[in-house]
Amino acid sequence: MYIKGTGMTTFNYHERPSHLLAYDAILQALNNSSMKIKEIDAIVISNLDFEFNGERQRHFGSLLSSLLKTNVPIIRVPAACSGGGAAAWTALKLKKKFDNVLAVATDKITSMPSPIVTQDFMTGGERLFEQPEGLNFPSQNALVAQQHMLEYGTTEDDFALISYKNHKNGCLNPKAKFYKKDVSLETIKKSPVVASPLRLFDCSISVDGAAAVVLTNDKTDVKVIGHSLMTDYISPIERESLTEWPAMKLAASEAFSQAGIGPGDIDIAEIHDAFTIVELLSYEDLGFCKKGEGKNMIRDGIVEIDGKLPVNTSGGLKAKGHPISPTGIAQIIEVCEQLRNESGDRQVSSPKYGLAQNIGGAGGTITVHIMKKVGG
Repeated sequence: MYIKGTGMTTFNYHERPSHLLAYDAILQALNNSSMKIKEIDAIVISNLDFEFNGERQRHFGSLLSSLLKTNVPIIRVPAACSGGGAAAWTALKLKKKFDNVLAVATDKITSMPSPIVTQDFMTGGERLFEQPEGLNFPSQNALVAQQHMLEYGTTEDDFALISYKNHKNGCLNPKAKFYKKDVSLETIKKSPVVASPLRLFDCSISVDGAAAVVLTNDKTDVKVIGHSLMTDYISPIERESLTEWPAMKLAASEAFSQAGIGPGDIDIAEIHDAFTIVELLSYEDLGFCKKGEGKNMIRDGIVEIDGKLPVNTSGGLKAKGHPISPTGIAQIIEVCEQLRNESGDRQVSSPKYGLAQNIGGAGGTITVHIMKKVGG
């Protein structure tokens, strides 16, 4: 299918509830595509059931029906942090049945105190061992980082460079939490340790937000040429290696096979940098470099905005912010806008192929979408 229209809120603190954030993003996507809601044949929505955010609404599909005054099929697809990617993947699977499908994701997190957010997020991990022991996502990814450092000589300075790169990019993104907010490399390196070796600036920031994309069978200037969703054991300790995430490798392989291209053809990528180690590990498992050589991608400037493969020009989850479900669709929007040369100060030079990778948990659910600029 093709991308016809995109829309997203700023990723920041919002007083408006999540369904109205979704409404804002949907209106933007419809306006961007010059369409009306009556032209949409189906909707796929992703959001999380936050018990403590005070919204008290679990029948989100029907709520959207009321907001949009439509009676089309509305499917809800929760998938933890990969909800947006899963919503887009599901929408793309409906192409034989429907001509125009809207994928939208929304979440509101900042209204909850940090201890409650931490407790709720832990439900995305394994419930018999990890949750009772307090193994939250920062500590879980810290174990992955420790092992990667042990096996391949990766350093804390490599993680800091990834964070610094993404903050430089996010500073240029009007939709990002850290827009126009400079963060120095020294600040990153001296930030408090959260779970060794990960520091505060190695971790993504929680925000509110929503993002939406209109997918169509009608030809436009951006086409989704590969899309894949793969799952894996919920805990990294169940896998053969902490530093190799099979679902990512499988999802990338399937998406590249559909697209008929390889990792070397990608001109721009949005990667799920919930933690800096995840971005570095993703360089490897997506096939952009050999295992253990991810550190060289950042050391050599390959993934900088003016490098051979710009990664996270949006600022990524680190500097754009991570509202959970909307992240995957926001990544697709960033790639689409780059392919359309609509990214302003962070625009890369003449990209033709772009990749968006979204992760739920510590490699538990992974989506990969590959897009191509059509014509011109």
